[in-house]
Amino acid sequence: MTRLSLRRAILAGVLATATIAPIMAPVPAYAQLGGIVYDPTNYAQNVLTAARTLEQINNQIRQIQNQATSLLNEARNLASLPQSSLAELQGQVRQTQQLLGQAQRIAYDVGQIDQAFTSRYTAGAMSVPQRQLVANARERWETSVGAFQDALRVQAGVVGNIDGSRATMDRLVSASQSSQGALQAAQAGNQLLALQSQQLADIAALLAAQGRAQSLEAARNAAAEAEGRERLRRFLGN
Repeated sequence: MTRLSLRRAILAGVLATATIAPIMAPVPAYAQLGGIVYDPTNYAQNVLTAARTLEQINNQIRQIQNQATSLLNEARNLASLPQSSLAELQGQVRQTQQLLGQAQRIAYDVGQIDQAFTSRYTAGAMSVPQRQLVANARERWETSVGAFQDALRVQAGVVGNIDGSRATMDRLVSASQSSQGALQAAQAGNQLLALQSQQLADIAALLAAQGRAQSLEAARNAAAEAEGRERLRRFLGN
């Protein structure tokens, strides 16, 4: 075989090989797996979108939880105190008022006081006959004794209220310390203020009763001195 013939044979073999096996193309950015096209870029974007959506859902869940907690706190703040001591405190105040209302003879009435002093304590009452002087003196003595008795009764009532006030204070302080919300704490504080008002009312009643007794006794002593001078004047005049 000549050299020219050999070259022709080699060229024919190369052409036959190129026809049978086509040239390999470059691999694309995606591939087919079982008929499904896989795109890495699209997959990464989908994963990022899903992560952002999940974060938004978590934020919404946290917001709902915070709102639920806020509603629960508002419910606690609006819850009313289960107990009230107002009726008990008002009963103690009424009891003290009843004791003051039972004052004997000269009570806590301006018109009654003026009338009694005009008829039995002032200088004009000393110009009456001797028998009336004696009756007025006895009336003044009985009024002073009754006033001291009234003061002692008020004192006894105030002392009797101390035990009830202590029990009420214990309950209110316990309720205030265990309150679940602002409303319960405020109501417990208001009832404690009502308890203090009741105690102040007892103190005012006690001071009024004692002051009444002392004033009537001082008035009796002053009237007795005026009566003694009138008796002496009448004796010396006779």
